[in-house]
Amino acid sequence: MASGAGIVLNSGHTMPIIGLGVWRMEGKSVRELLFSAIKIGYRHFDCAGDGSLPDSADYKNEPEVGEALAEAFDTGLVKREELFITTKLWNSDHGHVLEACKDSLQKLKLDYLDLYLVHFPVATRHTGVGTTDSALDENGVLDIDTTISLETTWHAMEQLVEMGLVRSIGISNYDIFLTRDCLAYSKIKPSVNQIETHPYFQRDSLVKFCQKHGICVTAHTPLGGSTANAEWFGTVSCLDDPVIKGLAEKYKKTPAQLVLRWGKQRNTVVIPKTSRVERLQENFEVFDFEISKEDMDKMKAVDRKYRTNQPAKFWGIDLYA
Repeated sequence: MASGAGIVLNSGHTMPIIGLGVWRMEGKSVRELLFSAIKIGYRHFDCAGDGSLPDSADYKNEPEVGEALAEAFDTGLVKREELFITTKLWNSDHGHVLEACKDSLQKLKLDYLDLYLVHFPVATRHTGVGTTDSALDENGVLDIDTTISLETTWHAMEQLVEMGLVRSIGISNYDIFLTRDCLAYSKIKPSVNQIETHPYFQRDSLVKFCQKHGICVTAHTPLGGSTANAEWFGTVSCLDDPVIKGLAEKYKKTPAQLVLRWGKQRNTVVIPKTSRVERLQENFEVFDFEISKEDMDKMKAVDRKYRTNQPAKFWGIDLYA
């Protein structure tokens, strides 16, 4: 990888410390963006058919990502083994883990996944494998399936590793309690916990707990969601924070570059999402400077315990309550 930066997971595999999140990206722009990212040096791509948003935003773009990856391999742009590909098990597929994984592999045109995550710690009514729907009940509230435990789901995830379909498995949006439980019942420990974390939502206790127990933390929404989350959830971005803007000027970097570097220095993996090629390049240029301890402390002080990605808006229930 161009940057030479990666974290060795407890599975023994190395995950590049910066990746590109491709969820919520419209199908037609995926190819151009993936090709541009690979040329810049990205080797880590995080996919997800995400049903936490209403249908208009749920792009379910695994087939388009698969077409682009196949073309990249066929044309010699990159080799499969050079890439780290993540995707996720949707809530409605907890009772159908093997079928859901095979469905993603087929759509992505891959023989194996580098990382497969339990997307949210909740099983919901099954709507058909790979549909990534969020079924609501008659009251407009997420229809949670109380017959499938997270332990059952996890043991099905472990079988994917034993079958060679997946190299590493992990969890996503799990708090300390649920992460601790997973460690207790797992035969294969989770390699990763992918959570929302950024300067306004630092979650130091959860990050440190995971790292203490050998679980790598991946930051989804590492820039606080900026435009997309402002549009969907009406949230503000840490990129406009005066402290962050001031420090970015000091290091002659953009606020986004400063925040991504901050994430790297916390030993978290960051997967910023962008649909603009110039931003791809900008987001990757975070390896040529270091934030001093004093300035890391200044950034610690901007924490607002402020979650920007809140699916309760669409699910009628706050799963983080």
